[in-house]
Amino acid sequence: MIVCRSAHEIERLRAAGVLVAEVLAEMRAAAGPGVTTRELDALAEVRIRTAGGTPAFKGYHGYPASICASVNEQVIHGIPSDRKLVAGDILSLDVGAVLDGYVGDAAITVAIGAVSDQAARLLRVTEEALRSAIRRVKVGARLSDIGHAVQSHVEANGFSVVREFVGHGIGESMHEEPQIPNYGPPGRGPRLAEGMVLAIEPMVNAGRAAVKVLEDGWTAVTKDGSLSAHFEHTVAVTSAGPRILTLLDGAAGPAA
Repeated sequence: MIVCRSAHEIERLRAAGVLVAEVLAEMRAAAGPGVTTRELDALAEVRIRTAGGTPAFKGYHGYPASICASVNEQVIHGIPSDRKLVAGDILSLDVGAVLDGYVGDAAITVAIGAVSDQAARLLRVTEEALRSAIRRVKVGARLSDIGHAVQSHVEANGFSVVREFVGHGIGESMHEEPQIPNYGPPGRGPRLAEGMVLAIEPMVNAGRAAVKVLEDGWTAVTKDGSLSAHFEHTVAVTSAGPRILTLLDGAAGPAA
């Protein structure tokens, strides 16, 4: 069942989303050569708990950390470790926080020092695909319009869309209906209605789309070893268009 949230609930989701955005901004600033992903995980957990929230990921189906930190060929669900980041890496940071019973969820991929031209283009195209998808969030649009926008932009730029993992509804639980694939034809699926809240998250590979999960049971990597990027926002459907709940105050959303 897809839940449509009240204006009051959306404000509570916005508060959780702002906390997530603040944590991501702090981790972006802290990430650099010589820093470990475990250190970033500790930073995020302290920041979330100090704000009165709890990390949404920690303990979720047994996940052992507060963030997902996925480096280079790791697509999503990378477990923080003592691996030191080096110049040229790309790092996907996925953060979820529960605040007053509502969940915020967002992700970014950041360049560590100077990166290759391919890596820089992969980050740009993946973030552009997210923005294109968000522009399709309108009352009366079809759910599949979102994924079609992602796939069209990504493939036009020579990259591949991951099929095994998808976006999702979000509210009082982290994963709610509906599932939101990042591919497929437009004009299909449920119509978007005011009050729906969606976590839209393109995962894009520089090479082929195929992925596999490592023996830790969590870390998904590209099968061909190519780089992967991941961007995510939590977005509410409103009569005025998409409202991004995981933007920092004053930050610009996608152009109309």
